[in-house]
Amino acid sequence: MNSFFSEKHNRFLGSLGLLMAIIALGSYATLNFKQTDSMYPMPANISVMGEGEANAVPNVGQFSFSVMADGETASAAQDASAAKINDILAYLKEQGVEEKDVKTEGYFLNPKYRYDQGSCRAGFCPPSEPIADGFEVSQTVAVKVRDTGKSGDLISGVGDKGATNISGLNFIVDDTDQVKAEARSKAIADAKQKAEKLAEDLGVTLVRMTSYYENEGYYPMPYMEKSTMAQDGMGGEAANMPVGENTTKVQINISYEVR
Repeated sequence: MNSFFSEKHNRFLGSLGLLMAIIALGSYATLNFKQTDSMYPMPANISVMGEGEANAVPNVGQFSFSVMADGETASAAQDASAAKINDILAYLKEQGVEEKDVKTEGYFLNPKYRYDQGSCRAGFCPPSEPIADGFEVSQTVAVKVRDTGKSGDLISGVGDKGATNISGLNFIVDDTDQVKAEARSKAIADAKQKAEKLAEDLGVTLVRMTSYYENEGYYPMPYMEKSTMAQDGMGGEAANMPVGENTTKVQINISYEVR
């Protein structure tokens, strides 16, 4: 009888030990799986670059000019400058240029000096002293021309009315957002096509987009005219100003999760 109970007791202990061993092995396997997951937390990804460009005909011309004036006093120099500027602004208004398209970019009022050389004696010439000689005003104005066909005539006109340093004639697209959006759409389509081809070559499947980045710095390249070319029209027939096309480029990077 005692041997019977002893045998049952031993079997119970053996079963209990086996159960505890199974639980321990299960816990060890679970721990190993968690450690494996922590070693590879990120899913596989591929990254591609897409490029797109769009062309547009410029619809706005831009140029700048300066007006110089001097006088014995600061107020006299300013009055002389204002008279020239007002004459030019009135001319631009007559030609259909709106006030919002004319902007002062710089205004400077500076004293003028002259240097008189003193008498030289025994080969020595004393340094000359600066002598006040009135004031000088310089004003720079930027103009937008929405009727690009008038650009040459307007440059000639402001030159005839006393403007100097006429420069920077270029033609731009006034609203670049639409052009840039078109270039961006093409860049995205280019990136998608590259990603699909790359996934096919690698034998994987695209799951979802994980990141998008757009490079800045791709801007329209305007057609430029040098100041000497712009001034050639003064006093005669204005030169023909071709506007050409502006190209806007967009470059993007897209990453995809794959499996």
